[in-house]
Amino acid sequence: MSMNDADVVIAGGGPVGLGLAIELGQRGVRTLVIEKYPEPQPIPKGQNLTQRTMEHFHFWGAEKALRAARTIPADYGIGGLTAYGTLLSGHHYDWLKRELVRPYYFTDNERLPQYATEQVLRNRAAELDSVELRCGWVAQALAQDEQGVTLTIGEHRGTGSATVRGRYLVGCDGSGSVVRQAAGITQTLSDHDKLMALLVFRSKELSRLLERFPGKSFYNVLHPSLKGYWLFFGRVGLNDDWFFHAPVPREAAQGGFDFKAYLHWAVGATFDVDFDHVGFWDLRFAIADRYIQNRVCIAGDAAHSHPPYGGYGINTGFEDACNLGWKLAATLQGWGGPDLLESYHEERHGVFASTARDFIEKAINEDRKFLETYDPERDPAAFDAQWRERGSGAVAEVNAFEPNYRGSSVCWGLPDAGCQALGSHSLRAEAGRHLSPQPLSDGRNVYEALNAGFTLLALDQHDAIVIEFAEAAATLALPLTILRDSRRDGRENYGAGLILIRPDQFIAWAGEFSGVDAVMILRRAAGFDHEKVVKIN
Repeated sequence: MSMNDADVVIAGGGPVGLGLAIELGQRGVRTLVIEKYPEPQPIPKGQNLTQRTMEHFHFWGAEKALRAARTIPADYGIGGLTAYGTLLSGHHYDWLKRELVRPYYFTDNERLPQYATEQVLRNRAAELDSVELRCGWVAQALAQDEQGVTLTIGEHRGTGSATVRGRYLVGCDGSGSVVRQAAGITQTLSDHDKLMALLVFRSKELSRLLERFPGKSFYNVLHPSLKGYWLFFGRVGLNDDWFFHAPVPREAAQGGFDFKAYLHWAVGATFDVDFDHVGFWDLRFAIADRYIQNRVCIAGDAAHSHPPYGGYGINTGFEDACNLGWKLAATLQGWGGPDLLESYHEERHGVFASTARDFIEKAINEDRKFLETYDPERDPAAFDAQWRERGSGAVAEVNAFEPNYRGSSVCWGLPDAGCQALGSHSLRAEAGRHLSPQPLSDGRNVYEALNAGFTLLALDQHDAIVIEFAEAAATLALPLTILRDSRRDGRENYGAGLILIRPDQFIAWAGEFSGVDAVMILRRAAGFDHEKVVKIN
């Protein structure tokens, strides 16, 4: 592939950019990735990978490699806990128990540093002839026309410049995205006026102190003085290596702040500390007002950013990559309609807005209210009762985080439902929701039978309507795999006889065998139905 010509140019080769490149490359889309650094940067952020994210790695052909790259042994737990006051105060409960929603996903969750995840993705991308990674360059400017986008790039550690051209350009270049700004895409900001510090350090004594919490890999401390903002510790591996992030005074960035004492205060004990990295960032929520501007798209932190609470960031970015990838490929290959790509903005913008509002900001506000109301010194009985209730509520929070597109204009769901992160995990097949895994009668899981295009799961024998779908797909040049089975052995949980599954494992339509218009259903799912598709302003 010419270095100056591609179907899609991606600015930013971090995890989201690489995931998008693999998604496109596996679909035969010529993809050029422009990345600043020749090697992943050794900062252990973005550690918690959900079951949904691991489904992406399964379909990207990288799941086994990722699990092999984990820095914590497979027999060591990757759960977390929340503590009050200090980490060793004695008040704590289990937190972010992702295993509770395992039945609704095909894979187990995982945990490893972002740089390890990124290396796995680099290795997988290198196996694809249709993907090229060009390191040592950064985006500088862009120009769009009716046929594509020209991106001007400059050497990261030099003075050289060049241009590359793609039919589409995707900015995956972080929260300060040059691509977003150059495309004129505005942001809505919610500034919490907090300076955050990220510390990476080593400590044998801290490892010994936390042996009392076996199987835990991350620790969240709520202290009344921080008014709902977290003190957060995480293991990098089991070699006494740790990271910590928390609010700090503004003057801390100027030097002279005693970070060692801050760590001791957060833990409630003294211990040895050997720092490897000290960094800072401003705590804020930011969401782009558009995810698409003509032939420029943005994804990951370029489209949205938030405090690193709850592991939402990297997982949300990977879902962006999956959603955008198949829609870009469909558009470029001609089987996606004129409205399909626009639905990327509709679906992913709505989900992030809900994630920020209904989970992250809500958690900060609820933690602040709890800390202002309850005190174990003032009223231990009331505190203990509420603390136990919070521990139980942690279960409900995990179950409630179910990103869905029930109101999407390219799904046959509920138009007024919108696209959001709030839901309740269910095995039922409903339009706009993630397909739950079920066994097939041939011994495979349904996830092992899904194809790169659409899949029609037909439960029970109704040849006429199945043939109608096959003929409609052929007319539209839409890739459609027909998967026949019966409503037994768990598949009855779907509650529908026909299920149209999108390339990203979300359900476009579900129903029964009578009164079905296959052409209309497929046209809308592929973005061809102009009357049904809602334009996003």
